[in-house]
Amino acid sequence: MALRHPPRLTLRHHRSPPLLRSLPVFSGNPAVVQHILKTNFPNYEKGDISRRALTDFLGHGIFNVDGESWKFQRQVSSHEFSTKSLRKFVETVVDTELSDRLIPILSSAAKHGMELSLIFKTFFKEKRLRIAVSEIREFAMNIINEKKQELGEKQSLDSVDLLSRFLSSGHSDENFVIDIVISFILAGRDTTSAALTWLFWLLSKNPEIESEILKEIYEKSEAPVYDEVKDMVYTHASLCESMRLSVPVVSDDVLPDGIVVKKGMRVSYFSYAMGRLEMLWGSEWAEFKPERWLQKEEENSNSKSSSSWKFVGRDSYTYPVFQAGPRICLGKEMAFL
Repeated sequence: MALRHPPRLTLRHHRSPPLLRSLPVFSGNPAVVQHILKTNFPNYEKGDISRRALTDFLGHGIFNVDGESWKFQRQVSSHEFSTKSLRKFVETVVDTELSDRLIPILSSAAKHGMELSLIFKTFFKEKRLRIAVSEIREFAMNIINEKKQELGEKQSLDSVDLLSRFLSSGHSDENFVIDIVISFILAGRDTTSAALTWLFWLLSKNPEIESEILKEIYEKSEAPVYDEVKDMVYTHASLCESMRLSVPVVSDDVLPDGIVVKKGMRVSYFSYAMGRLEMLWGSEWAEFKPERWLQKEEENSNSKSSSSWKFVGRDSYTYPVFQAGPRICLGKEMAFL
């Protein structure tokens, strides 16, 4: 892996690759990631190339915009990810989703020996893609119309959700609201699905870790509440470890490791490569090892109970799976729940 050995952990191409109009810079250096995502954040926007590639699907949603539009969507969305909202999410959504959807689907797939990875093709023809995008936008529009009707029939709702906040914010452009709905459906569905898929695969290869997770689960109540879920530190560490293994520029700048970035260059960081850097994760970087995220509680150092573990995270620039800085994922805590 090229990024594992250069002295600065940053690579700069001196010839523009096909389809790219600018010279790219790739980095796996946490200091550079922090510089891009926080220290000099205004200088590194999504850029035209990224926006054009994703506009057909994401439109002007939060993941495909910069500037004031991004700030507005970020500000309105942030209210939905408070501790109060997360508690309600666990109490009303997680249990229903698990018992009524996830578990029956997995049980059915296991019963018939179905290979889930082969159900859907990775690449689609352009016509099929257009049809799929049209169907998704129609689906989003139906959700919006239902919410508008609900808001019109009631003077006040029992609870305020994310869509209600956007519809009440004064934006009447339906396409804009559709873009927002699609962005959050994508954020809450595909990323969670991919994370769980890799976790289950790694657990199938590491039965001793699976046993530790099951032990931790059985120590909780049959329908665990928010505080119990938050206390599942070994499961939390296993998810972090799974995502470790499997997971732009407007003016001149100089990165912390000395690489000069000229206006028009495209700058990227590679979470996948960073999760495999020996200098960050040690000589056992290739192993699925949840314990690297944990430490034993001193008073229980001889206990075998999973409750004796304490979760020890990494800074978001060493582990940028959920991005970092102003664009850090709003739903990070919800994802672990």
